[in-house]
Amino acid sequence: MNTPDRRFPDEAARRVRLVIFDVDGVLTDSGVYMGELPDGSPVELKRFDIQDGLAIKLLIGTGMPVALVSGRVSAATALRARELGIEECHQVPGAMKMPVVRNLLARNGVSWDEVAMLADDLPDLPVFRRVGLPVAVGNATPELVRDAVWQTRAQGGRGAVREFVRALLMARGEWENVVQGYCDARSDDVPAADTRGGRG
Repeated sequence: MNTPDRRFPDEAARRVRLVIFDVDGVLTDSGVYMGELPDGSPVELKRFDIQDGLAIKLLIGTGMPVALVSGRVSAATALRARELGIEECHQVPGAMKMPVVRNLLARNGVSWDEVAMLADDLPDLPVFRRVGLPVAVGNATPELVRDAVWQTRAQGGRGAVREFVRALLMARGEWENVVQGYCDARSDDVPAADTRGGRG
């Protein structure tokens, strides 16, 4: 089995003009907590990592287009996307992701080699094999790892998104400025109303 290089592919990173994230197993730890309200209405909960959320907000703040493409429809996913300010949130029953991604590329005027994707499992594989920067989370399936050019040490839903975003922006020479800008916006001379929240 191929072992992805621990050196982040800087050249590929500099070409990226669109970042796609899978959701279950990438933004989450793959767990789905299901229950039922007293009236019989179903309830589904997912665990999202706060540090991952902030990383996505920082990435969006650079002007990089970000999309969630999930093979499972979930109200929790839509809620998290709205909270993070992700406009491109696509939930595709049956995990038919390729048509959605083709449409994303066309609308953004982006080619396959300008796309980065963070993924974990077989439903991602058709798209994963096409993008210019395929990255697997630390606990991805062997099939994903085989086709990845880089793999996070962190597992999905446990900091993998933060690790990937940091590595991507470092490779692009943007990370330090992004962090400094985040800190400057929350410095002591900024009105308190402007410093609330912001963790994702």
